[in-house]
Amino acid sequence: MTDLDEAHALMEAAPEDDNARLRFYERLADTELFMLLGEEAAGDQVSPELFEIEDQRFSLVFDRQERLSQFAGRVVPYAGLSGRALAEMLHGQGIGLALNLEVAPSAMLIPAEAVDWLVQTLSNAPSETEARIREVSPPVGLPEAVITGLDRKLAIAAGLARSAYLAAATYEDGSRGHVLAFVDAVEGSENALASAASEALTFSGIEAGVMDVLFVKASDPFAAYLAKVGLRFDLPETHTAQAPGAPGMDPANPPKLR
Repeated sequence: MTDLDEAHALMEAAPEDDNARLRFYERLADTELFMLLGEEAAGDQVSPELFEIEDQRFSLVFDRQERLSQFAGRVVPYAGLSGRALAEMLHGQGIGLALNLEVAPSAMLIPAEAVDWLVQTLSNAPSETEARIREVSPPVGLPEAVITGLDRKLAIAAGLARSAYLAAATYEDGSRGHVLAFVDAVEGSENALASAASEALTFSGIEAGVMDVLFVKASDPFAAYLAKVGLRFDLPETHTAQAPGAPGMDPANPPKLR
């Protein structure tokens, strides 16, 4: 059972549960998928193998290379890219996803409308604001779905920062909220890390969820104080930093259809 298999099973077991559906699509975006091609890729140009069901076109994708091979039964050209990059490539093309057909319990047809919805949901980028924090304290009142979502997203963001602390915050204007402070973030990774935090909120199903993101150095006294009161997340180390949810592929520059 892969992560997608498990998320699909939970979604199928609770068809009225919007949160289960959100978690499935989050896994889909974060998973590396293998797309069957009609011919070998030429540079950044790819030709998906498409088939039609009830007047809608679908691209064949699998979450394991072995599953693609099992389905095809022969050596075939394919492209490996993240679910988010694949959705971005197909956005607006009227092409859905035929996921793991005939080879896995997560086999399903994802219509083009759902692909477009996923791209729109992922495009909700965080915005920059300025505010002064008066004090921070241990995080309280956050649903478990947010904590587990952050844990999963930050595990994908391997190598982009040393660690992160989640804490409750009180601002100088008296407002309250939560902050996620990244410690020793790699230069240039700020947008990717902020987007990962934003997606954790989006796919947790929290209505109008808001969380500020900060970046601090380990040598900063504020980092030491956060270590005392905040909930710590350790990001895995890696020799090659990747953008969250995009194993081996830049989601801002997906391949092009031809």
